[in-house]
Amino acid sequence: MMNVAVIGLGWMGRVHLRNYIEMPEANVVGVVDVSEETLAEVKEQFGVDTYTDLDELLKNDLDAVSICVPTSLHYETGLKVIDKGVGLLMEKPLATTAEEGQELVDRARANNVPLMVGHIERYNPAVQRVKELVGDDMISITIERVGPYPPRIQDVGVVKDLGSHDLDLVRFLTGSEFKTVYAVTSTSIGKHEDTALITCEMENGVLANISTNWVTPYKSRKINVAFESKYIDANLVTQEVKEYSAFSTYDKSYSVREWPLVYREPVRSELTAFLKAVKEGTETPITGEDGLEVLKTFDRIFTCGC
Repeated sequence: MMNVAVIGLGWMGRVHLRNYIEMPEANVVGVVDVSEETLAEVKEQFGVDTYTDLDELLKNDLDAVSICVPTSLHYETGLKVIDKGVGLLMEKPLATTAEEGQELVDRARANNVPLMVGHIERYNPAVQRVKELVGDDMISITIERVGPYPPRIQDVGVVKDLGSHDLDLVRFLTGSEFKTVYAVTSTSIGKHEDTALITCEMENGVLANISTNWVTPYKSRKINVAFESKYIDANLVTQEVKEYSAFSTYDKSYSVREWPLVYREPVRSELTAFLKAVKEGTETPITGEDGLEVLKTFDRIFTCGC
Protein backbone atom coordinates (compact mmCIF):
# COMPACT_ATOMS: atom_id res chain seq x y z
CA MET A 1 0.00 0.00 0.00
CA MET A 2 1.04 3.57 -0.61
CA ASN A 3 0.77 6.25 2.06
CA VAL A 4 -1.27 9.16 0.71
CA ALA A 5 -2.81 12.41 1.98
CA VAL A 6 -5.19 15.09 0.75
CA ILE A 7 -4.38 18.78 1.15
CA GLY A 8 -7.50 20.92 0.98
CA LEU A 9 -11.00 19.56 1.56
CA GLY A 10 -13.24 21.59 -0.68
CA TRP A 11 -15.54 19.80 -3.10
CA MET A 12 -12.74 18.26 -5.19
CA GLY A 13 -10.61 17.46 -2.15
CA ARG A 14 -13.43 15.41 -0.69
CA VAL A 15 -13.82 13.56 -4.00
CA HIS A 16 -10.12 12.68 -3.90
CA LEU A 17 -10.40 11.58 -0.28
CA ARG A 18 -13.41 9.34 -0.90
CA ASN A 19 -11.67 7.67 -3.82
CA TYR A 20 -8.44 7.12 -1.91
CA ILE A 21 -10.43 5.56 0.94
CA GLU A 22 -12.04 3.13 -1.53
CA MET A 23 -8.76 2.20 -3.27
CA PRO A 24 -7.09 -0.95 -1.91
CA GLU A 25 -3.63 0.32 -2.89
CA ALA A 26 -3.96 3.55 -0.88
CA ASN A 27 -3.54 4.15 2.84
CA VAL A 28 -4.78 7.60 3.82
CA VAL A 29 -2.33 8.89 6.41
CA GLY A 30 -4.11 12.17 6.95
CA VAL A 31 -5.83 15.25 5.56
CA VAL A 32 -5.28 18.96 6.11
CA ASP A 33 -7.62 21.93 5.90
CA VAL A 34 -8.00 25.32 7.58
CA SER A 35 -11.59 24.60 8.62
CA GLU A 36 -12.01 22.77 11.93
CA GLU A 37 -15.65 22.12 11.03
CA THR A 38 -14.69 20.47 7.75
CA LEU A 39 -12.03 18.36 9.45
CA ALA A 40 -14.54 17.20 12.05
CA GLU A 41 -16.96 16.17 9.29
CA VAL A 42 -14.44 14.09 7.35
CA LYS A 43 -13.02 12.55 10.52
CA GLU A 44 -16.48 11.37 11.49
CA GLN A 45 -17.25 10.15 7.96
CA PHE A 46 -13.94 8.49 7.09
CA GLY A 47 -12.07 8.09 10.38
CA VAL A 48 -8.89 9.73 9.06
CA ASP A 49 -6.31 11.73 11.00
CA THR A 50 -6.77 15.46 10.50
CA TYR A 51 -4.42 18.45 10.56
CA THR A 52 -4.73 22.21 10.34
CA ASP A 53 -0.97 22.63 9.76
CA LEU A 54 0.54 21.39 6.50
CA ASP A 55 4.01 21.12 8.02
CA GLU A 56 2.67 18.73 10.66
CA LEU A 57 1.05 16.55 8.01
CA LEU A 58 4.28 16.44 6.02
CA LYS A 59 6.15 14.99 9.01
CA ASN A 60 4.44 11.68 8.19
CA ASP A 61 5.96 9.05 5.91
CA LEU A 62 4.15 9.92 2.66
CA ASP A 63 4.46 8.54 -0.85
CA ALA A 64 1.99 10.83 -2.59
CA VAL A 65 -0.48 13.65 -1.97
CA SER A 66 -3.35 15.34 -3.77
CA ILE A 67 -3.26 19.14 -3.57
CA CYS A 68 -6.81 20.51 -3.81
CA VAL A 69 -6.39 23.97 -2.29
CA PRO A 70 -7.47 27.20 -4.06
CA THR A 71 -5.36 28.05 -7.11
CA SER A 72 -3.73 30.99 -5.33
CA LEU A 73 -2.17 28.53 -2.86
CA HIS A 74 -0.89 25.98 -5.39
CA TYR A 75 2.59 27.49 -5.65
CA GLU A 76 3.53 27.67 -1.98
CA THR A 77 1.84 24.37 -1.15
CA GLY A 78 3.47 22.60 -4.09
CA LEU A 79 6.94 23.81 -3.17
CA LYS A 80 6.58 22.52 0.39
CA VAL A 81 5.53 19.09 -0.83
CA ILE A 82 8.26 18.92 -3.47
CA ASP A 83 10.92 19.90 -0.94
CA LYS A 84 9.80 16.92 1.18
CA GLY A 85 10.34 14.63 -1.82
CA VAL A 86 6.67 13.56 -1.96
CA GLY A 87 4.92 12.87 -5.28
CA LEU A 88 2.08 15.30 -5.91
CA LEU A 89 -1.05 15.53 -7.99
CA MET A 90 -1.85 19.23 -8.32
CA GLU A 91 -5.44 20.03 -9.19
CA LYS A 92 -5.73 22.20 -12.29
CA PRO A 93 -4.58 24.77 -13.09
CA LEU A 94 -0.99 24.05 -12.07
CA ALA A 95 -0.47 27.54 -10.59
CA THR A 96 -1.68 31.13 -10.77
CA THR A 97 0.99 32.24 -13.25
CA ALA A 98 3.28 30.64 -15.79
CA GLU A 99 6.28 31.84 -13.77
CA GLU A 100 5.05 29.99 -10.69
CA GLY A 101 4.22 26.95 -12.79
CA GLN A 102 7.69 26.93 -14.33
CA GLU A 103 9.32 26.98 -10.90
CA LEU A 104 7.15 24.10 -9.70
CA VAL A 105 8.09 22.05 -12.77
CA ASP A 106 11.79 22.90 -12.45
CA ARG A 107 11.88 22.16 -8.71
CA ALA A 108 10.10 18.83 -9.18
CA ARG A 109 12.51 17.83 -11.96
CA ALA A 110 15.55 18.87 -9.95
CA ASN A 111 14.37 16.87 -6.93
CA ASN A 112 13.18 13.89 -9.02
CA VAL A 113 9.68 14.28 -7.57
CA PRO A 114 6.70 13.02 -9.61
CA LEU A 115 4.37 15.89 -10.51
CA MET A 116 1.01 15.32 -12.16
CA VAL A 117 -1.60 17.96 -13.03
CA GLY A 118 -5.27 17.11 -12.50
CA HIS A 119 -6.71 17.80 -15.93
CA ILE A 120 -9.38 15.26 -15.08
CA GLU A 121 -11.29 15.32 -18.36
CA ARG A 122 -8.55 13.27 -20.02
CA TYR A 123 -9.88 10.38 -17.93
CA ASN A 124 -13.49 10.83 -18.98
CA PRO A 125 -14.38 7.67 -20.97
CA ALA A 126 -16.05 9.80 -23.63
CA VAL A 127 -12.87 11.84 -24.16
CA GLN A 128 -10.78 8.68 -24.30
CA ARG A 129 -13.12 7.27 -26.96
CA VAL A 130 -12.86 10.47 -28.99
CA LYS A 131 -9.06 10.25 -28.76
CA GLU A 132 -9.20 6.69 -30.08
CA LEU A 133 -11.32 7.83 -33.05
CA VAL A 134 -9.08 10.76 -34.00
CA GLY A 135 -7.58 10.51 -37.48
CA ASP A 136 -5.12 12.53 -39.52
CA ASP A 137 -7.92 14.39 -41.32
CA MET A 138 -9.18 16.45 -38.39
CA ILE A 139 -10.56 19.85 -39.39
CA SER A 140 -11.95 21.44 -36.23
CA ILE A 141 -12.98 20.98 -32.60
CA THR A 142 -15.87 22.78 -30.92
CA ILE A 143 -16.24 22.52 -27.14
CA GLU A 144 -19.07 23.75 -24.93
CA ARG A 145 -18.53 23.86 -21.16
CA VAL A 146 -21.16 25.95 -19.41
CA GLY A 147 -23.13 26.01 -16.19
CA PRO A 148 -24.35 28.10 -13.24
CA TYR A 149 -22.06 30.33 -11.21
CA PRO A 150 -20.15 28.33 -8.54
CA PRO A 151 -19.87 30.42 -5.33
CA ARG A 152 -16.99 28.20 -4.17
CA ILE A 153 -14.74 29.63 -6.91
CA GLN A 154 -13.53 33.04 -5.76
CA ASP A 155 -9.90 33.41 -6.89
CA VAL A 156 -10.09 32.92 -10.68
CA GLY A 157 -12.49 33.50 -13.55
CA VAL A 158 -14.17 31.08 -15.93
CA VAL A 159 -11.18 30.90 -18.29
CA LYS A 160 -8.80 29.58 -15.65
CA ASP A 161 -11.43 27.41 -13.98
CA LEU A 162 -13.55 25.82 -16.72
CA GLY A 163 -11.51 26.91 -19.74
CA SER A 164 -8.37 25.20 -18.45
CA HIS A 165 -10.04 21.83 -19.03
CA ASP A 166 -10.63 22.54 -22.68
CA LEU A 167 -7.35 24.23 -23.50
CA ASP A 168 -5.73 21.02 -22.28
CA LEU A 169 -8.21 18.86 -24.22
CA VAL A 170 -7.53 20.73 -27.46
CA ARG A 171 -3.78 19.99 -27.09
CA PHE A 172 -4.54 16.39 -26.07
CA LEU A 173 -6.96 15.60 -28.90
CA THR A 174 -5.07 17.38 -31.70
CA GLY A 175 -1.60 16.31 -30.57
CA SER A 176 -0.46 19.81 -31.48
CA GLU A 177 0.48 23.12 -29.87
CA PHE A 178 -1.32 26.46 -30.18
CA LYS A 179 -0.28 28.59 -33.15
CA THR A 180 -2.70 31.40 -32.35
CA VAL A 181 -5.27 31.82 -29.58
CA TYR A 182 -7.74 34.67 -29.03
CA ALA A 183 -10.59 35.27 -26.60
CA VAL A 184 -13.36 37.70 -25.86
CA THR A 185 -14.75 37.77 -22.33
CA SER A 186 -17.37 39.54 -20.24
CA THR A 187 -18.11 39.94 -16.54
CA SER A 188 -21.62 40.06 -15.12
CA ILE A 189 -21.20 38.30 -11.76
CA GLY A 190 -18.42 38.91 -9.26
CA LYS A 191 -15.03 40.41 -10.12
CA HIS A 192 -13.70 37.90 -12.66
CA GLU A 193 -14.84 37.10 -16.19
CA ASP A 194 -17.76 34.66 -16.27
CA THR A 195 -18.22 34.28 -20.02
CA ALA A 196 -15.51 33.53 -22.57
CA LEU A 197 -15.33 32.61 -26.24
CA ILE A 198 -11.89 31.24 -27.14
CA THR A 199 -10.77 30.65 -30.72
CA CYS A 200 -7.57 28.84 -31.63
CA GLU A 201 -5.53 27.60 -34.56
CA MET A 202 -3.15 24.74 -33.87
CA GLU A 203 0.27 24.26 -35.40
CA ASN A 204 -1.09 21.35 -37.45
CA GLY A 205 -3.84 23.52 -38.91
CA VAL A 206 -6.77 22.27 -36.81
CA LEU A 207 -9.18 25.01 -35.72
CA ALA A 208 -10.71 25.03 -32.23
CA ASN A 209 -13.50 26.99 -30.61
CA ILE A 210 -14.33 26.92 -26.89
CA SER A 211 -17.51 28.38 -25.40
CA THR A 212 -17.50 28.53 -21.62
CA ASN A 213 -19.52 30.46 -19.04
CA TRP A 214 -21.02 30.61 -15.56
CA VAL A 215 -24.30 32.17 -16.67
CA THR A 216 -26.09 29.10 -18.04
CA PRO A 217 -28.73 27.63 -15.66
CA TYR A 218 -27.79 24.03 -16.49
CA LYS A 219 -24.54 22.08 -16.81
CA SER A 220 -23.41 21.16 -20.32
CA ARG A 221 -20.13 19.55 -21.44
CA LYS A 222 -19.92 18.69 -25.14
CA ILE A 223 -17.23 18.12 -27.75
CA ASN A 224 -17.80 18.03 -31.50
CA VAL A 225 -14.94 17.09 -33.81
CA ALA A 226 -15.13 17.49 -37.59
CA PHE A 227 -12.98 15.41 -39.93
CA GLU A 228 -12.89 15.16 -43.71
CA SER A 229 -14.21 11.60 -43.38
CA LYS A 230 -16.55 11.79 -40.36
CA TYR A 231 -17.99 13.81 -37.48
CA ILE A 232 -17.88 12.95 -33.77
CA ASP A 233 -20.40 14.15 -31.18
CA ALA A 234 -19.49 13.53 -27.52
CA ASN A 235 -21.41 14.32 -24.33
CA LEU A 236 -18.99 14.36 -21.42
CA VAL A 237 -21.72 14.40 -18.76
CA THR A 238 -23.61 11.32 -19.98
CA GLN A 239 -20.41 9.80 -21.42
CA GLU A 240 -22.03 9.16 -24.80
CA VAL A 241 -20.21 9.26 -28.14
CA LYS A 242 -21.72 9.20 -31.65
CA GLU A 243 -19.75 8.90 -34.87
CA TYR A 244 -21.32 10.17 -38.10
CA SER A 245 -20.05 9.05 -41.47
CA ALA A 246 -19.24 11.49 -44.26
CA PHE A 247 -22.28 12.90 -46.02
CA SER A 248 -23.36 10.69 -48.92
CA THR A 249 -24.15 12.64 -52.07
CA TYR A 250 -25.73 9.47 -53.46
CA ASP A 251 -28.61 9.13 -50.99
CA LYS A 252 -28.09 12.46 -49.20
CA SER A 253 -27.73 10.92 -45.75
CA TYR A 254 -25.34 10.04 -42.94
CA SER A 255 -24.85 6.80 -41.12
CA VAL A 256 -24.57 7.01 -37.34
CA ARG A 257 -22.70 4.72 -34.96
CA GLU A 258 -23.18 4.95 -31.21
CA TRP A 259 -20.11 3.86 -29.28
CA PRO A 260 -21.11 2.05 -26.07
CA LEU A 261 -19.12 3.07 -22.99
CA VAL A 262 -18.97 1.67 -19.49
CA TYR A 263 -19.52 4.60 -17.13
CA ARG A 264 -16.46 5.27 -14.94
CA GLU A 265 -15.64 7.92 -12.38
CA PRO A 266 -12.74 9.83 -13.97
CA VAL A 267 -11.14 10.72 -10.61
CA ARG A 268 -10.66 7.04 -9.73
CA SER A 269 -8.89 6.40 -13.03
CA GLU A 270 -6.77 9.52 -12.56
CA LEU A 271 -5.66 8.62 -9.04
CA THR A 272 -4.94 5.03 -10.04
CA ALA A 273 -2.68 6.24 -12.86
CA PHE A 274 -1.01 8.76 -10.55
CA LEU A 275 -0.16 6.22 -7.86
CA LYS A 276 1.05 3.73 -10.46
CA ALA A 277 3.47 6.29 -11.89
CA VAL A 278 4.75 7.23 -8.42
CA LYS A 279 5.21 3.58 -7.42
CA GLU A 280 6.94 2.55 -10.64
CA GLY A 281 8.99 5.71 -11.03
CA THR A 282 7.61 6.41 -14.50
CA GLU A 283 6.51 9.68 -16.10
CA THR A 284 3.15 10.89 -14.85
CA PRO A 285 0.42 10.67 -17.54
CA ILE A 286 -0.31 14.42 -17.35
CA THR A 287 3.01 16.10 -16.70
CA GLY A 288 3.91 19.36 -15.09
CA GLU A 289 4.88 20.54 -18.57
CA ASP A 290 1.33 19.81 -19.77
CA GLY A 291 -0.04 22.00 -16.99
CA LEU A 292 2.54 24.67 -17.76
CA GLU A 293 1.44 24.89 -21.40
CA VAL A 294 -2.09 25.73 -20.24
CA LEU A 295 -0.71 28.53 -18.04
CA LYS A 296 1.30 29.92 -20.93
CA THR A 297 -1.86 29.89 -23.03
CA PHE A 298 -3.66 31.88 -20.32
CA ASP A 299 -0.96 34.54 -20.68
CA ARG A 300 -1.50 34.69 -24.42
CA ILE A 301 -5.26 35.04 -23.93
CA PHE A 302 -5.10 37.76 -21.28
CA THR A 303 -2.12 39.77 -22.53
CA CYS A 304 -1.58 39.74 -26.27
CA GLY A 305 -4.32 37.59 -27.83
CA CYS A 306 -1.84 35.95 -30.19
